[in-house]
Amino acid sequence: MALEKPDLSGQTAFITGTTRGIGKSIALALAEQGCNIVSTGKTSEDDDDYEDRDLEGSIEQTAREAEEHGVEALAIKLDVRDEAAVEAAADRAIDEFGEVNIVINNASAIQLAAVEDLPPKRFDLMTDVNVRGTYLTSRVFADHLREVDNAWLLTNSPPVGIDRSPGSGPYAWSKLGMSFITLSLASELGGDDVGCNTFWPVTAIDTRATRYFGMGTEEDWRTPEIVSDTVLEILTRDPAEFTGNAVYDEDVLREAGVDDFSRYNLTEGDPAPGSAQLFDPEYSRPE
Repeated sequence: MALEKPDLSGQTAFITGTTRGIGKSIALALAEQGCNIVSTGKTSEDDDDYEDRDLEGSIEQTAREAEEHGVEALAIKLDVRDEAAVEAAADRAIDEFGEVNIVINNASAIQLAAVEDLPPKRFDLMTDVNVRGTYLTSRVFADHLREVDNAWLLTNSPPVGIDRSPGSGPYAWSKLGMSFITLSLASELGGDDVGCNTFWPVTAIDTRATRYFGMGTEEDWRTPEIVSDTVLEILTRDPAEFTGNAVYDEDVLREAGVDDFSRYNLTEGDPAPGSAQLFDPEYSRPE
């Protein structure tokens, strides 16, 4: 069954971490539906060493690809840990487009390691990018979102349902912190019709980080499009009614009538729910 996708014409989305992977997929999916895009991240073609990096993608490349869908796009280099930079980026986005309707916290740092094995600098990085970055971005846009129509604050992070994660505790802490901030805002903005929700894939997603850290093989992964389709489905809803939810991609898409996820798989067969089980070891798909 084909998804019914929202008409986002004239709206603007501010998305963190759009150079590649899930963030880029979300940006282009929204652009295809008519949404203007603010593409942010740390990889810019203006960097002195850009040509020497062994990395595909840039905030400018994502912006150009968004514009191919007939929308306007703005690329802003952004370190989400930097309070002044986040405030300046938000001001620039609002000045450029008049208003921002959709804010998506996607930027994230990852390293799966036990507490004793993780260097303190990596712990600080994950805490600062994931938790502080989500806090700063959400905080700077909160008042603005109160004043616009079709206002959404969405975060790429898992449901909060555990009190430990052996072998990956520091990363789990940082991702659950992203959810905690977002879902707290659902209550704080509850009277202002702002839809604050988190979304998370059931399976691992094929991204540079997944491959770099050796998180399984292609049999275990799906494409980033399952996440961007999930975001689109959320955006078909009423933000005043659909808020305070921590959702899995499969659940949202099933509700929309999707019962075959093979289009998102990299190989034949159904990938195991490894991403969900990272934070909920007892997770199993509904019968």
